[in-house]
Amino acid sequence: MSLAAETRRTAEEHPFLVTALRAGIINYTAAARFLEVDGETDAIATALRRYAEELSAYETDSRDVRVRMESGIGSVDGDAEAEALLTVGGAAFGPDGGDGDHTAIVATGAVDAAALAAVLRRLSLEEIAPIAAGVGEGTLLVVVDRLAGANALRAVEDALAAVPTE
Repeated sequence: MSLAAETRRTAEEHPFLVTALRAGIINYTAAARFLEVDGETDAIATALRRYAEELSAYETDSRDVRVRMESGIGSVDGDAEAEALLTVGGAAFGPDGGDGDHTAIVATGAVDAAALAAVLRRLSLEEIAPIAAGVGEGTLLVVVDRLAGANALRAVEDALAAVPTE
């Protein structure tokens, strides 16, 4: 395998690095040192520079969505499962009479898997750990701890204002 091919393969193991290459905001020498590729740092940096030239430019798209917060969300089962907002595996989440320990952030409109990925990245940056998340048929839903609801709402709105395009 050539040095260029090995550099690309190794860079692609780090999605944040490919994003930085697409955005043109990378120090190639520092990135070459970061990657575990056998070769001279200058040659690896050159391979990264050439790879970046071939990548599509980093662009974002603002999504046309309505975002709302729904409190009183908890785990539901039995008859209440029919009213669940989100079911993942064997876990169902929905309104539980207002006593729930969770909050749902619901975005409706132009949402898809890329929007969900952007939302999850943004929540991670805000150090908000979703309990469950999903997207389907024009609805994106993230379940978070009740106390994180307001911050999660702002994070979701911000994420959907700048969803990376591929």
